[in-house]
Amino acid sequence: MSLKNKRILITAGPTWVPMDSVRVISNIASGETGILLAEKLSKEQAKVTLVLGPVERRGIDRRIRLVKFRFFEELRARLKKELSSKKYDIVIHSAAVSDFRPEQPVKGKFSSGKAYELRLIPLAKIVTEIRRRAPEAKLVLFKLESGISDNLLIRRAKAALADAGGDLVVANRLIPRYKAYLLDEKKIYFQAASKEKLAQALVKRLALK
Repeated sequence: MSLKNKRILITAGPTWVPMDSVRVISNIASGETGILLAEKLSKEQAKVTLVLGPVERRGIDRRIRLVKFRFFEELRARLKKELSSKKYDIVIHSAAVSDFRPEQPVKGKFSSGKAYELRLIPLAKIVTEIRRRAPEAKLVLFKLESGISDNLLIRRAKAALADAGGDLVVANRLIPRYKAYLLDEKKIYFQAASKEKLAQALVKRLALK
């Protein structure tokens, strides 16, 4: 299948949640994989929209439509607008979305030099909302883990795929070294030791469907 003129939405980068008016809880995601995918898919003449979190963004191909966000609720609102106003053929959800928020964010600013207890509560699963808003799109999700075995990584990725009703999942880990698998509920299609190789494999797989 040619990817030419296919509408593809990609989320990438970290997601902030506020602790107080100036501090946030975030993660170490760089958005690199999502940016790589956007650039490679754009070269295949797909119509790419990249919904990108708070990371450096210089040098991104001008053919890629860029939508910025910083906070969890901003990402949620951007996706609601995109998926309500346009029909996408493929959605690649690679953003590192926050799983928790403070139960009671502080109004103003935490005073320095004091100890605080912060109670965290779960946030909604954005990937579930994506599937609900774009039921006909091919959905690719990412499952990031750290310091676990390959077998457990793959099992957790398959469970996440089933929960989200997705079509493909990238199971990846950073520690002890980067490794990623591209799979569905039946088969592992590729194993990659770099983000570049993973992006290449995923673009090829999408072109086959």
